[in-house]
Amino acid sequence: MARDSSATKARILAAAFDEFAEYGIAGARVDRIADTAGANKRMIYVYYGNKEQLFDQVLQQAMEQGAESVPFDAENLPGYAGAIFDHLTADPRLMRLVMWKRLERPEATAPETEAYARKHAALAAAQQGGHVDPTHDPADVLTLVLALAQAWYTTAAAPAGPGHRAAVVDAVSRLTAAKPPTQGLLAP
Repeated sequence: MARDSSATKARILAAAFDEFAEYGIAGARVDRIADTAGANKRMIYVYYGNKEQLFDQVLQQAMEQGAESVPFDAENLPGYAGAIFDHLTADPRLMRLVMWKRLERPEATAPETEAYARKHAALAAAQQGGHVDPTHDPADVLTLVLALAQAWYTTAAAPAGPGHRAAVVDAVSRLTAAKPPTQGLLAP
C-alpha cells in the first residue's frame, strides 16, 4: 500500500500544533509529536527539518489560517477586533502558540513584518479617507486594536464570553470612530 505523504504531513502539523501550544519550542518533544501523529520520527525531519523549522511551519500555517478566517478591514476595526476575539474563542490554543513564539523568539519573521506593513498602510489610508480617527499614529492604533482583541486571552483566568466580546468591540469603536469635521469655531 502506498504511503500518503500529504496525510502524514497534515497529522504531523496537527500534532506539532498541539505540542508547541502546550510546551513551547524548548519544551516540545519530537518523539511526542511523532507518537501523536502516528508517524515515524525520521519523517518529521525529512518533511520539516529540525524542531525549530517545524515550529516555523506550524506558526506560518496558523497565521495563514488566521488571515483567511479574519481578514483585516481597516475601515471596520471594531468588526475586525470582534472577529479576532471569535477566532481565539474558537481555539484558545492559538494565543498560547503566539505567546510561546513571543517568549522564545521575540524577533518578527518576514511574513509577520509583511502582514504588519500591509495592515499599517491600509489603516493609514483609512485614516486619510476619514474612516478612522486620525488622532493617533496608525502603528499605535493597530497595536491597541490587536491588544484589545487578544487581551482577554492573555490576562484572564475565566473563559471569555459574549459580554467580553462586546466590551472589546465597544472599546475599539471608541478608539477608532471617525470624528466629524468641525464646522468652524463658535464665537466667544
